Amino acid sequence: MRLVIARCSVDYTGRLNAHLPLATRLLVHKGDGSLLVHSDGGSYKPLNWMSPPCTLTVETPDEESASAGVLEHWRVTHAKTGDALLVRIYEVLHDSSHDLGIDPGLQKDGVEADLQRLLAEQVEVIGDGLTLVRREYPTAIGPVDLLLRNPEAAVTVELASADGAAAAHVAVEVKRRAGIDAVEQLTRYLELLNRDSHLRPVRGVLAAQAFAPQARTLATDRGIACVVLDYEAMKGTDSGLPTLF
Repeated sequence: MRLVIARCSVDYTGRLNAHLPLATRLLVHKGDGSLLVHSDGGSYKPLNWMSPPCTLTVETPDEESASAGVLEHWRVTHAKTGDALLVRIYEVLHDSSHDLGIDPGLQKDGVEADLQRLLAEQVEVIGDGLTLVRREYPTAIGPVDLLLRNPEAAVTVELASADGAAAAHVAVEVKRRAGIDAVEQLTRYLELLNRDSHLRPVRGVLAAQAFAPQARTLATDRGIACVVLDYEAMKGTDSGLPTLF
């Protein structure tokens, strides 16, 4: 990656035309060929740019440009559209190149996989006496996030059926934010799981950091319990130790 801080003007021609008057800016020429033009404001968004596939050619300015103080032209041309970005360099304040290597990519904290893992370790959040059968329990239409067993039928009232019978197993679907589609998904899993005589009766729990109001209403109507997950508490951020809520 090449980083250049320069006094420059920029003209974009192609599907649209745009002009950036003479000012001091950061030019970022990346290893994939792209060029980004940044100012000191506007957060992460560049003022103008050219995405790959494109090529950058450094040209000697013509007599008119040279007499105006231009040191060189950067012409960036898109290989498919023919759009062009012309950067007129008047003064270079900084010029450096760096090999950044291969980036491992963004690793998000608090995604559904993290919530699922923590909940598998803390199944007491769902109900007392429950034990984990397995994560990603397979069904014909895809895996349910967690399948829990209730050896002693010591579950919360919400997990009991209308006639008071306790659930033998509990199917848990984990979401960051649960909508109606999550309720529909868990409903389909429950229909299949309850066909298995070794599992039924299987009750459903939708566990999420947040719920759409319509999802709560539909879940309640279908006998599915909703459990709010406090991610920070589950990973023990407050005390430094794993905690339940």
